[in-house]
Amino acid sequence: MSQNPIAEPRPIIIDTDPGQDDAIAILAALAAPELEVLGITAVAGNVPLELTARNARILVELADRPEVPVFAGCDRPLRRDLVTAEHVHGKTGIDGADLADPVVELQPQHAVEWMAETLLAAGEREITICPVGPMTNVATVLETAPEAASRIREIVCMGGGFFGGGNTTPAAEFNVFVDPDAAQIVLHCGAPVTMLPLDATHKALMTDHWINRVRALGTRTGVAAAGMLDFYERFDVDKYGTTGGPLHDPNVIAYLLRPHLYSGRHCNVEVETSSPLTAGMTVVDWWNVTDRPPNCHYITDVDSDGFYDLLLDLLARLP
Repeated sequence: MSQNPIAEPRPIIIDTDPGQDDAIAILAALAAPELEVLGITAVAGNVPLELTARNARILVELADRPEVPVFAGCDRPLRRDLVTAEHVHGKTGIDGADLADPVVELQPQHAVEWMAETLLAAGEREITICPVGPMTNVATVLETAPEAASRIREIVCMGGGFFGGGNTTPAAEFNVFVDPDAAQIVLHCGAPVTMLPLDATHKALMTDHWINRVRALGTRTGVAAAGMLDFYERFDVDKYGTTGGPLHDPNVIAYLLRPHLYSGRHCNVEVETSSPLTAGMTVVDWWNVTDRPPNCHYITDVDSDGFYDLLLDLLARLP
């Protein structure tokens, strides 16, 4: 009696600006045997590039995966000044955990150059790109090596928000607001795009009980993750008046592993790049009222319990 063959791990590149929620996304991906993290590319966003590149290296060491290469990318958005979010993430970006400076070295190659080379050496629709910060690195690859788009299996990003508005301005979510020009390029690159926006992530709120379960793992990863989440959660709890804050970026990894936890619609999404009032707004043609062609799988719902059960299981696999 034949057995089903074990599927090969899905090759991914994580493009990130850690950020406590980015940190949990990275740790989850490194813990998942279904995923092969080819590399982590850092971009300026939640904190400046020097810190996001540092934080990514801290996280691969925390997960005992120092062989995963980390590359530094773009230190500012494509066509505007950098906006950061230390008021949310603290001065390091991953405040809340007592983590030593990394030993593993940053790769000498620029993230954009490495990503382009990696994609161009891959087969058709082979590699999944996971942007969980501003999409400057990815857009720069697509602008400088447009033929790389055909090698991308899917771009699964955390960003945007439409039905509930933004979290940085009334209209815009942070990742898209920081570099709306980059987000617009990504949405129109021709590769399949799935967007995990605030409309979904705000339906999956952390609880103190869940964070305590992470801490109770008793591992160095569990203790560090719980510390980061305690610090990170306080901002959204104060802001929204909820009992727990959303954990945005890990939804990208959860979607790759358990897509049945999510639902949405294939529709047109455009990014406002010029208006001073609504810059960074993701305009979603949910009801198909324009003639603009669909270009994005826009997610609006998530099974919150399933999401947090999966995250806890993944974190429990780490040292």
